Amino acid sequence: MAGKVMTKAQLVTNIAEKAGITKATANQILEILAGTAVTETKKNGQFVIPGIGKTVKSQRKSRMGRNPQTGAAIKIPAKTVVKFRVAKAFKDAVVPGKK
Repeated sequence: MAGKVMTKAQLVTNIAEKAGITKATANQILEILAGTAVTETKKNGQFVIPGIGKTVKSQRKSRMGRNPQTGAAIKIPAKTVVKFRVAKAFKDAVVPGKK
């Protein structure tokens, strides 16, 4: 169904060509964006990339689960996870809704 996934090198090349900048500059921009996303999500609990979506830090409650091999009940501890929520405009552009 899906084709090949774009690599980081291909993404850097694409950004460089479309923006008329060097690959080194495009790579630096990509690294800054990724670093900022991590820092802001840690500090503020979320980071928005306009038009694409946002990362959100979320607390998961502890819950009961089952060991699939033995069927024994086990307690799964609470933990912090990061979720990515896709922007509506992005989702509608990729997968148009039914009309």
